[in-house]
Amino acid sequence: MVKVEGASNQDGRTPSIWDTFAQAGSMHGDTGDVACDGYHKYKEDVQLMVDTGIDAYRFSISWSRLIPNGKGAINPKGLQYYNNLINELISYGIQPHVTLHHYDLPQVLESEYGGWVSRKIVKDFTAYADVCFREFGDRVKYWTTVNEANVFSLGGYDSGNMPPGRCSPPFGVVDNCSAGSSSTEPYLVTHHILLAHASAARLYEKRYKDKQHGFIGMNIFQYWFVPFTNSITDKIAAQRAKDFYIGWYLNPLIFGDYPEIMKKNVGSRFPAFTSLESERIKGSFDFIGLNYYNTMHVKDKSSSLNLKIRDFFADTGVELIFVRNESAYEFPITPSGLVGILEDMKQHYGNPLTYIHENGQRTRRNSSLEDWPRVKYLHAHIQSLLEAVRNGSNVKGYFEWSLLDAFELLDGYESSYGLYYIDLDDPDLVRQPKLSAYWYSHFLKANRSFSSIGFIKSLSHDYFSH
Repeated sequence: MVKVEGASNQDGRTPSIWDTFAQAGSMHGDTGDVACDGYHKYKEDVQLMVDTGIDAYRFSISWSRLIPNGKGAINPKGLQYYNNLINELISYGIQPHVTLHHYDLPQVLESEYGGWVSRKIVKDFTAYADVCFREFGDRVKYWTTVNEANVFSLGGYDSGNMPPGRCSPPFGVVDNCSAGSSSTEPYLVTHHILLAHASAARLYEKRYKDKQHGFIGMNIFQYWFVPFTNSITDKIAAQRAKDFYIGWYLNPLIFGDYPEIMKKNVGSRFPAFTSLESERIKGSFDFIGLNYYNTMHVKDKSSSLNLKIRDFFADTGVELIFVRNESAYEFPITPSGLVGILEDMKQHYGNPLTYIHENGQRTRRNSSLEDWPRVKYLHAHIQSLLEAVRNGSNVKGYFEWSLLDAFELLDGYESSYGLYYIDLDDPDLVRQPKLSAYWYSHFLKANRSFSSIGFIKSLSHDYFSH
């Protein structure tokens, strides 16, 4: 995983599309070549988890580390690394939750046939998943096929500000926007992701589930969409945003087909499932992973549907407005959005088993070890999550993003989400606990009860005043 692992060209690993994207200067000149150096410091990081009280850890396997050519021969050193990490976690009673694809397709497959824009990816992804299930499935019980599949499709193939950076004029937010088609590729890529996910899930179901007793799911990024006004048009626009950003994936997984409004607005550019494909995709999951950070206001912008050339954002016909707080950098604390998403899952999607895979606060790197904004954010969201569970939401786990200050997808090293700070100028990359690490540890260890403000202040004094 580029965000944490580092060692990008060591021990047989080949570049991923994320490496290529970053090394081209697309992320402020930052790269994941070293990142947190989790490849060499995994034992130290597992000990941090133990000290913090974490009983489950979510990480991604680097496809190009395990299978350098994207298909075919397995890299023994890559296999050894992931076995070592998994065994280290389990030795301390920490449950591994493994993601197979995290914006990091092997570059060799991108170069050979265009990666996710080609249907060939379904076969290669399934073969890669098969290797992972076979080699690690005796110990790994929770598998996520693709991380933030909706963001990957849009950032990588419409706006072009994420790997592999494909887009077409007049769309895209990058200078060089000549490779790709913003009008068609996001839909095609999503289609192939869903087919690849279903193929891997059905393989697991057929070949491994009875022996390994594991669970497989997909992860999507979610905003909570709130109408900007009480007008009928804004209310309809908010529902349309849900259908386009969320229903794009959940509807096929749960009902077997895309939302009707998407098929209507996108028209002939929208790929269709055969009846057999629909049957394979429907129900091809044990859980849904959700990443939630903040809320969006939604204004109707149906006028965009009159454009002769449209991309996903024009097809949606809405204007999204960030809900902001006093700091333009930090996320506003809107736990009501998480509750709303879970209620929507309950009311419209049958209340599937769900994991909150990511939730956390963004601050500027080097801002302070006394990260009060993160403490307040986590407190509010975990409290609201517990209330949602009491009210019947089928949530079985919560993962704070993130354990360490990592190499972030959009921000590189500019932003910080970690409970532990890493000084990038320190050759040893020493991990330093922030206030949030102590708060979270106390919460996890004290029967999941909430910390008093007095306790937080004492931690602040004890650990940060000297």
